[in-house]
Amino acid sequence: MSKFLSCIVIALISFSAVAEHHSSEDADLHAAIKAFDSAYTNNDVESYFGFYADDATVYFYGARQDVSAYHEEWTALMAAGGGVEKNEMSDLQVQLMPSGDVAIATSFIDNRTRAADGTTSTSRAFETDVWQKIDGEWKIISLHYSDIAPEE
Repeated sequence: MSKFLSCIVIALISFSAVAEHHSSEDADLHAAIKAFDSAYTNNDVESYFGFYADDATVYFYGARQDVSAYHEEWTALMAAGGGVEKNEMSDLQVQLMPSGDVAIATSFIDNRTRAADGTTSTSRAFETDVWQKIDGEWKIISLHYSDIAPEE
């Protein structure tokens, strides 16, 4: 019986150590998500794109593109006077994989963007970000953004 109890105690201690490790990873990840969203909202192009892995892919409005094309598009928009006026995230859900180095974050986004000519567009969307810890930093390796049709 004492061997059985010893095994239970060892197992519980192991789970506690894993939980502590994941809680620090989770805190780092949530900080990265918040900083990523803040950089986008504040039109801080270089900080925003610093959160993407070099080979990341993004999917917007029915088309997939690599992150370098998206970076060029946003840099041109900012240079022409466009930008983000509003970007509010809600219902953030984060799933950290057991390995502790990959996570999936999903949320709803309410966005208003200003085009170079001053016109604005608003959208409500669902966003999925796949994060991976690369060289000690959380990076987005894939982002999928899908508009939600307005309710009639």
